[in-house]
Amino acid sequence: MPARITAPPRLSERFPVIYPVAVAVHRMRRRIRWMLAEDTWARQRPLVEPTYRVKKHASLLLRQLGEEEMWLQHNKVRNLQLAIRHTDGIVIGPGETFSFNRIVGNCTRRRGFVEGMRLSNGQARSGVGGGICQLANLLVWMFMHSPLTIVERSEHSFDPFPDNGRVLPWGVGCSIVYNYVDLVVRNDTDATFVLSTRVGPKYLHGELRTDRPLAHSYRVYARAEEFVEYAGRVFRRNEIWRDLIDRRTGNTVGSELLKRNCALVKYRPIDAQVVRVA
Repeated sequence: MPARITAPPRLSERFPVIYPVAVAVHRMRRRIRWMLAEDTWARQRPLVEPTYRVKKHASLLLRQLGEEEMWLQHNKVRNLQLAIRHTDGIVIGPGETFSFNRIVGNCTRRRGFVEGMRLSNGQARSGVGGGICQLANLLVWMFMHSPLTIVERSEHSFDPFPDNGRVLPWGVGCSIVYNYVDLVVRNDTDATFVLSTRVGPKYLHGELRTDRPLAHSYRVYARAEEFVEYAGRVFRRNEIWRDLIDRRTGNTVGSELLKRNCALVKYRPIDAQVVRVA
């Protein structure tokens, strides 16, 4: 049991001084992979409006986490407005690959991005481009409800905030760090998919559509939710499952385990039972 909960710290976590070097190495490796890849990359391009909706979702832009964090959330909205310019209208044709980092790019001050809340090395802190993970979270949730193949997705290694008004299951989010922590999906179907994203007054909106009817829909949910205390620290665990539903009959025709999650909790659970493990 303990081996499933804990993991040895990364070298850069034990020696923070080498963290910038580690980042530079990871970024160089990713650039080389992009240069050598034979993938056909999804991009924005004109296309006749697809008829069939695959998934639509909206996520709240501002959450009350504390007065000292609200300015970071308002800045996050600005960052999202800049990022969705690149994701809105992306076409993922048959055989094409979508990469969040290739499409959105590096969120720098030079490009207009501002300080927002970032989750980094186990802490919530301010950073340029902070908040664009909300866009990645929206996209991966829609991708999970489609036949697109999720090639790469990294979740946060810690749970920073209690479930105050949570709509989606815990553990379906996505971590983004330019350019080596990415969200990548591949279209292994014969259908063409189109992304629509926009920032409204209160919500970040997303819609995934396709050019033909699909045989199945999907239901994504969590199982085996629990909080576990080990060695004086609390961890959160669950499993993310997906049901495959026949659109014609409405019957569930298959289920698959998408992900087992385990993350360090940065708050004390109040309304949840915590299981202690020796």
